Amino acid sequence: MIYFDNASTTQLTEPVLEAVYKALREDYANPSSLHSEGFRTEKLMNRARRQIAAALKVNADEIYFTSGGTEANNTAVLGAARAARRRGMHLITDEIEHPSVTDSFKQLEEEGFEVTYLKTDEMGYISPEALKEAVREDTVLVSLMHVNNEVGTVRDIAALCAAVKAANPSCLFHTDCVQSFGKHPIPVCADAVTVSGHKIHAPKGVGALYIKKGSNIKSLHFGGGQEKGFRPGTENTASIIGFGLAAELAAKDMAVNRDRVKAVKDTLLRALDGLDGVYVNGDRENGSPYILNLSFEGIKGEVLLHALENEGIYIATGSACSSRIKKKKKIVDLLIDGRGENNIRLSFSELNTPEEAERTADVIKKTVPVLRRFRPR
Repeated sequence: MIYFDNASTTQLTEPVLEAVYKALREDYANPSSLHSEGFRTEKLMNRARRQIAAALKVNADEIYFTSGGTEANNTAVLGAARAARRRGMHLITDEIEHPSVTDSFKQLEEEGFEVTYLKTDEMGYISPEALKEAVREDTVLVSLMHVNNEVGTVRDIAALCAAVKAANPSCLFHTDCVQSFGKHPIPVCADAVTVSGHKIHAPKGVGALYIKKGSNIKSLHFGGGQEKGFRPGTENTASIIGFGLAAELAAKDMAVNRDRVKAVKDTLLRALDGLDGVYVNGDRENGSPYILNLSFEGIKGEVLLHALENEGIYIATGSACSSRIKKKKKIVDLLIDGRGENNIRLSFSELNTPEEAERTADVIKKTVPVLRRFRPR
């Protein structure tokens, strides 16, 4: 099997798997319990909090565990806007965010907020100047992702954040770093940052939200004192422990892993160079090495996906979170109209190899001409 769908989820590595298994088998006490076993589990959970904080280069008491990136994004966007509504009702985002962000903004529009959806260029970039011009005195929240989950565009978050603060220092800046955490350096100039476990070889169902000290974000949940009362509910300690270890390992090996992944992506692109009617969506030169989005003229992406699946190669046509929502316009079409129907997304991890890229390219080069020959006229 060749697994090139790592932007959807990743395989647990052996050290993480062992840590999760040990936690499930031995360290299963409730971390809020007052007995010694509960205290021991709490210590392990807080070690994971420190590991994630260290990977972000922030303080551990600014990290709040969630059930994943979606909950963290919902909390950051809804919680920040609702907390600041007396100061202003204007919000800013863009059209190619993850659905957990865009749908949160749609909810806020129903609550009376005004949302500016910034246009991007064909690669998914936003200019700091355009952003600065959009910020108003009553703008209370800007949310822009770091690495795009479908086309891999890597934005200059530091410049975008600086533009917002120059225009309105009291405006809260949030960034979704689910696809960049553990893979790209994250300049934590933002007031809130979303990260997730299952994109870096930790279990599904665990994420975290960094909230800079002094930032006002309302909790969306009620019912307990966990996470300092901000995110009540018994913590998913085994997954949190695995997440902490995965974050530590990813941060330690970030540069080496990125070079490995770049070799896989570059190999695939070189091998496909002779094939006609292939387009790279996003920034070919400066995009994330972890994501490659391609459109093939005359072939539906889903058809090519299943053809590759028959050869034991697993890819995607876009975000797994949007794959079952038929009415949503694809991010690729928002960048370049007409390419979305023909696109596939290949996403890599350090567990992939250039040999897998060669094999995939060979299959694509054999399959695409056949599919074009038999396409409906």
